Amino acid sequence: MRQQGHSETRRQNVAMKSMSKEAKQLARVIAGYRGSLLDLDQLRTRTKLSDADKGILDERRNNLLVTIAALEDRLSAVQGLIDLGRPHIIRVH
Repeated sequence: MRQQGHSETRRQNVAMKSMSKEAKQLARVIAGYRGSLLDLDQLRTRTKLSDADKGILDERRNNLLVTIAALEDRLSAVQGLIDLGRPHIIRVH
């Protein structure tokens, strides 16, 4: 079995902290975008809008849904690597 060097272990610890920080940031961004979705839905139902304005809101809502899905995929990947204890090793040049 190969023994890890001190610098390799340190790099893994730094990578794990970085990925944990990224996961927290992604969760906050996703929560914010979900709040924006709720705001759009409320605006659409409470306000008398033209068909053009409804179309703009619907397009914005769809864009948010696609963005949230992409961020959730990234969050899932990051959390999976954290759970496996296999963080990306950060290489500094």
